[in-house]
Amino acid sequence: MIRYDRVAVLDWSAASAPPRLAPKADAIWIGLASAAGVQTSYHPSRHLAEQTITALIAQTRQAGQSLLVGVDFALGYPTGFAPRLTGQARAAAVWRWMAAEITDGPTNANNRFAVADKINGAFGGQGPFWGHPNGQSFAHLSPRKLVDYAALGLAERRAVEHVIPRAQPVWKLFTTGSVGGQSLMGQPMIHRLHQDHGASVWPFDAPSAITLAEVYPSLLAPAVTAALGPGRIKDEVQVRLLAQALWRVGQSGDLTGLLAGPPAQTRTEEGWILGAKAEATLLAAL
Repeated sequence: MIRYDRVAVLDWSAASAPPRLAPKADAIWIGLASAAGVQTSYHPSRHLAEQTITALIAQTRQAGQSLLVGVDFALGYPTGFAPRLTGQARAAAVWRWMAAEITDGPTNANNRFAVADKINGAFGGQGPFWGHPNGQSFAHLSPRKLVDYAALGLAERRAVEHVIPRAQPVWKLFTTGSVGGQSLMGQPMIHRLHQDHGASVWPFDAPSAITLAEVYPSLLAPAVTAALGPGRIKDEVQVRLLAQALWRVGQSGDLTGLLAGPPAQTRTEEGWILGAKAEATLLAAL
């Protein structure tokens, strides 16, 4: 039976804007649940958020405890992308590639669109990624979705995105719901936490005392909507509620089933969303 002493949920951001110290929406929030309760924190840059997570891992180990960290971006791509990009049919090979290519400054300046353009170019000019801001121009990255995924030999959606249809495709880099941009900016951190800090990344690795997993806070949409009020920031509410729900599910023993759930074929390249098909279980835990 898996019971994590601490559960953290990270609401990520691909923002390029300079950090703003005052808490805001569409930035980075972390919810942390334990036997002591739930607390949330705001982080104006990816650098500061990663420092917080690495410190939390160190503190958890020092205390002889266990930690589950849920991140709200994709940890894998549809089957076939990893070997075409890296020569290896493994999500970890993509994280390593992204860590070498993505630049991300302390002021949030980053090159995610240029990296996507490079990947598309490597696919012969028409690659899977799409979307970028007005006023920018790239040789192989269109501002709109013009991709013929069947001709490209890749699926537009991962298996888990058919289970949760409202989850956006990982190739979308700009405008509302652009999880693709967040994934490009988050996977280098996953590589570092995996390689340098010994974290397991589920479902690619078996769960361990320090486990990272992909989450989808919108699984709790009814509870989030009910908890919102004047002055409340949706991102902060989401991480608080999902951290609380996952911690309570873990204490009841039901997290063991959720961590055993993904189809076998998704455990090498695509990954899975923790809690997919288990909205009712998570909502009941609140």
